[in-house]
Amino acid sequence: MNRKQQLLKRHRRNKRLGLLAALLALGLLGVFGGWWLPVLLVPLLWAAHEAWFADHLFYAPGEDYAYDFGEQSVESAVSLRDGRLITDVALSGEETLVLALRVKSTWLGRFLDPRVELLAGTEGDRQTFERGVDGLRYLNLTGLGAPLQAGELRLRGRHCRLLGEPRLWVTPGVELRRRRVMVIAPHADDAELAAYGLYSQAEETWVVTLTAGEIEAEHYQRMGLDSADAARLKGRLRAWDSIAVPRWAGVPESRCIQLGYFCLQLPTMQAAPDVPAASREAELGDIRAFRQFNPFPLPGDADGAPTWNNLLADLRALLALAKPQVLVMPHPQLDPHPDHVCAQAAVLEALQGLAWQPQTLLCYANHLHDNDRWPMGDSGDGVALPPQLEAVQPWAPCSLVLDLATQRDKAMALGMMHDLQPPAPFKRRLRRLLQRWLAGRRASPYGENEFFRKAVRRHELFWRRDVNNDL
Repeated sequence: MNRKQQLLKRHRRNKRLGLLAALLALGLLGVFGGWWLPVLLVPLLWAAHEAWFADHLFYAPGEDYAYDFGEQSVESAVSLRDGRLITDVALSGEETLVLALRVKSTWLGRFLDPRVELLAGTEGDRQTFERGVDGLRYLNLTGLGAPLQAGELRLRGRHCRLLGEPRLWVTPGVELRRRRVMVIAPHADDAELAAYGLYSQAEETWVVTLTAGEIEAEHYQRMGLDSADAARLKGRLRAWDSIAVPRWAGVPESRCIQLGYFCLQLPTMQAAPDVPAASREAELGDIRAFRQFNPFPLPGDADGAPTWNNLLADLRALLALAKPQVLVMPHPQLDPHPDHVCAQAAVLEALQGLAWQPQTLLCYANHLHDNDRWPMGDSGDGVALPPQLEAVQPWAPCSLVLDLATQRDKAMALGMMHDLQPPAPFKRRLRRLLQRWLAGRRASPYGENEFFRKAVRRHELFWRRDVNNDL
């Protein structure tokens, strides 16, 4: 069981214990205070829970974030005077800028999301943190270098106070747009969620999707299909999405590849590299069922076996063909999804012994161990650094700024993804309605799925390593 599952199991256990204690308290209140009190309080308490306490937050908001940005990032002098950031650092405009400061929630910030507003004339941004926050946090100032250098960038806390002396890290920019980029997506939509802005602007882009993402096809069972047929249909649709949607960004289908391995089976494949791992739900053991849209054959097409060795052979063939200068893939520590962890491991293993090696590795996190809501805040907001309570390895941040037109194009690309189209369950819709009324949270204008809020942002955030630094 990975750490994410352990945290979720502990959260559910504590929730059940809390519910039991609440029921006992309500029972005693009914006995001694009148039967009508529990009847009145139960819906009120439930609504309060859904509005203010339903987030999956597996750490204390008072804990400090911890980061090691490595040798590529340079700490520069900065001060906060009357809400204005002052620094004499020379900037070119391409740098990734990260500001560390202590954020302390006000009492209202325990019920409404605390945020830091970055104000610079007509420019600006806002970045949101946990309710009840009281610790060291990292703001993403990328794209605000000009007003920062001019002394015109102001910081203002909303439902929070900014304390202590800030610290500024400057990471030199790296050329991405005029280089060959390959995005490794464990599932259809991972490339768009993490890197649409990057890959839509690159001179040459390859999008390689590892799995068909065929499981959890209940939406298609409502059409009258049995579970296996529903999974096959979902896999075919997501295989099509992985080839077709990047065309919206100008990526030719000749550089979009679907490998067709089965969802959540990559760990099983890795554990026994020669043993096929069939689909959990689609009653399929041949990956060629989901490769029909590929523009050219790959080594795994020879026998269609869903094995780790075939996956490595496919990746090696693609890396040798595309010769990517920038390789984009999931982060090995921040992103806990089993398929994401294995996707990153497979790419690193496939690179071993290859004559061609990328110059830059960029890693992303579409999921987190500790906070299911990150990036917090609304669509269009900036992306502050995610919660990390221990700096396990040095990583240099690399952040891109997406203008509004690119954000809208990204939202439309996500809207084409079939997995983001089904309506949310009734309970989730009701929870969001209560959070909108009671907690001031806004829905995304682009779509109902939570990824429209989380992914359509002012920034895309990656973690950068040079290829000579072992992951």
